[in-house]
Parts: sequence; C-alpha cells; structure tokens
Amino acid sequence: MQGVATRCLYVDLDGTLLGKGGSLLHDGEGAVSLEGARALQTCLRADVEVVLMSGRRRVEVSELARLFGQRAYIFEGGACVVIDAEEHWLTGVRTALSEGPEGLSVAQQMEREGAPALLLSRYRGRLEYHEPWHRGREASHLFRGLLDTSEANRILSEHGHTDVRLFNNGIIRRFPPALASLQTVHAYHLVPAGVSKAAAVALHMRARGYAPQEALAVGDSRMDLECATEVGAFWLVANALKQDPELEVAAAGQPNVYVSESAHGAGVYEAVVKTLMEGRLSGA
Repeated sequence: MQGVATRCLYVDLDGTLLGKGGSLLHDGEGAVSLEGARALQTCLRADVEVVLMSGRRRVEVSELARLFGQRAYIFEGGACVVIDAEEHWLTGVRTALSEGPEGLSVAQQMEREGAPALLLSRYRGRLEYHEPWHRGREASHLFRGLLDTSEANRILSEHGHTDVRLFNNGIIRRFPPALASLQTVHAYHLVPAGVSKAAAVALHMRARGYAPQEALAVGDSRMDLECATEVGAFWLVANALKQDPELEVAAAGQPNVYVSESAHGAGVYEAVVKTLMEGRLSGA
C-alpha cells in the first residue's frame, strides 16, 4: 500500500540468509558474498526490525540475533518467540507441564510419549536424528531423511499422537552414510501441533503492533511459505525452487508471494531492496 512503511523483516537462516556451511559471508556454493550482510545493513538503516525465524536451537539463534543487533527472534521452528528477553511459548499445555514436578522439557515429554520412536521405526533407513544438531533441543525433535509428511502425520494420528506434527524445513546438503541411497535429504521437525513459524510471526506482529502491510518474510521451505498468510509480502529465494520444485505449486495463487532471481543472502537482499524501493507489499 502506497505510503505504508516496511517495519519488519522475518527471515529464515539456513538455506536463506546463510550460505554454504551456515556462513553469512558466503553464497550457496561457498564463494565470498556480502549481500546477506547488505540486506541486514539496509534494514538497520531503514529502521526495519529483523526477526530471525529458524529451526535452530535457542542458543544459536539468540547469539545471531545479538550479533545482528536485534531484540526478538524465533527458535525451534516457532516453538518460542523471544521479544525483549521475554519468552512466548507456542507449545500449548506442554509448556506448563515442563514447569511441573518432573521438570521435563517439551522435547522430553514428546520422547516419553513415543512419537519420535514411532517415526524412526516406521521409516527405518529413510529417517534418522540430525546429528549433532538434534541435541539440546527444548521443544522439538530434529530429523533428517526423506519421507511424505502427510503420510507421517497420518501415522502419528493413527497411533494416538494427535497433538504433534512433523514438518519439512527444507533440503540439507550433507548426505550421511546411512542415507546415501536417498535422492535428497530434508530436515524434519517434530513439534507440538500448534507450533509453526507462521504462528510465531503472527504473535510477534501482535506484540509489536505491526500490520501485515508493514512486514515481509523471506525463506526457502514449505514451512517458511506458511508465513505468507501473515505478512504483506513473502519471498522465496531462488535456490528454494531448485531444491524443491513443488514449492512453485504450493505458492501458486498467492498474490503476495514472489521468487527472487538470486539465491541465499543475495536473494534476501533483493527481496529487501525491491520491497523497500518498489513497495511490494499487499495492496501496493
């Protein structure tokens, strides 16, 4: 909408802002690239808040947010939104349970209920824990492999696990020996049913008082794409469609979804500049 300023960027990390090896200063092939840093610089100069939204653990996301000079971030795929050091959990009743006498985290509660073991057994040879990044998680279980999430969620439901869901958070480059026969390897998160990046974005926007027309989001996965319903403009970086061609079908019919010409950090920079300069937000 003309005259409406962009106030916030929600941006995914791995496969989006970060390049090969999780580096801010390299592109997807490992060549030196400053475009991701320029995207952050552009936002800072324009007084646009940057909120990292990642499947990574709290310790990783919080440190990056601090390095980028930001006071809010989303970790473990939307399990929690931290705003000015205040935690806002989206894990439902499990959050309260984790503070009870047993002192179990949300992730430990899900493990005790058996959902992770069910998936690992059902998809033996096609799914494993994403070592070592699955360790130390508070509210989710992180896997890698290749499976149909719709089928997996149906199996979970049939076995009584109706309050959790498995989502695909994009392709990973590394092929572990046990999964070498797979065509591609994806990262999968098992989370409480109410957890999503979109829900976390919506919570942050309410807390800050942002209207959809004042926010944009950039990502590379189907989970990221869910955020399109909450913001004025959503961008998929170019490498997202190369990795998962079906994303184009998923994005079809959504008028506020764009695809950048560039990949990784350069794609984020392109999204930021075009949104700021051309007003590519809903209704613009």
